[in-house]
Parts: sequence; structure tokens; C-alpha cells
Amino acid sequence: MMPQLWVGLGNPGAQYAMHRHNVGFMAADAIAETHGFGPEKKGFQGWVREGRIGSHKILLLKPATFMNESGRAVGEAMRFYKLDTGDVTVFHDELDLAPFKVKVKTGGGTAGHNGLRSTEAHIGNAFRRVRIGIGHPGHKDRVTGHVLGNYAKAEMDDLAGMLGAIAGEARWLADGDDARFMSEIALRQQD
Repeated sequence: MMPQLWVGLGNPGAQYAMHRHNVGFMAADAIAETHGFGPEKKGFQGWVREGRIGSHKILLLKPATFMNESGRAVGEAMRFYKLDTGDVTVFHDELDLAPFKVKVKTGGGTAGHNGLRSTEAHIGNAFRRVRIGIGHPGHKDRVTGHVLGNYAKAEMDDLAGMLGAIAGEARWLADGDDARFMSEIALRQQD
């Protein structure tokens, strides 16, 4: 059975670990830990973990190419496994969503996101995106600082809750039931 390729976008290095821009990496790690994936290995210009969610084989990739070149790693893994663009799911930060909201869509624009732009340049745009809201700082001059800023201490509980919900409900994503994935996360976040 062909694996699904799930990609968390972020920047490598401890200094970036808690940046809002790295929430894709955080989601990938949460999924791997929750579902008991194998150890992280180097591969495809990044770090790879393999595991199963239900009956689905999932290959989790965190590109080590820095955000602006993420597509190189995604394209390499996709070609190696002979996957179609539709077999790829990308987890990324989204300015145009309220903080900690999670939405899924397939295709669409890149909204200025360099990781999405790079991925689209390498594999086309018909991949599924798990858009993880980080909110907009209000003015475009403050976007870079916001995106490349750390989550605040006051946001940690909400961040942990959202990541736990993404990981806990990932089976719906693996099954291709994006609507159920989103609604189950929203329900968890109401508690």
C-alpha cells in the first residue's frame, strides 16, 4: 500500500523551535508521538518518521531545507515513493485564520507563504493543506516579527490543546474525511 506523505513546515534549529512559523513541525511531532511512530531518521533533505494511523501508512517529513526551499524535500520524497500530489498533506501556519483554528483545504493559493510557494513550485498545487491559524498582527509591517516570533507563555495551553487535538483526530485526516477532522478538533477546543 502506498504511504501518505504528511509534511510539517518549519525552520530547522533550536532558535526557531517555538516560532509561530514552526507550528507545522510541532504538529508533525505531536502526530508522531501520539501514534507511536518510529524514530526520526535523516532522509529527503529533512527528518522522516514512519508509522501507521489506522490502516494507513504515513510518512511524516520535516524538511531541513529552511522554509523557503521546503518544496525540494517534498518533491524528493514524493518522487521516491512515486506518489501523486494528492497523496501529500502539508501542515503550515496561516495568518488569515484566528489563532489555534484549524482548517483543511486542497489546492488554492499560497497567500504569500514561502513554504507553500516552494512546495507548489516543486509538486504543483493540488496537495491538501492543514492550515493552522496564527492570527494576523493587524498591520503588514508587523507580519514578519509575528510569524518569526515565539508563542507567548499565555498561549502555551491553547497551543498544546490544539496540537493534541490535531494528533488525536488525525485518523480522520488519514481516512480522507477532512470535514470530520475539522469538526472533531473544533469540538475538542470548545471544552
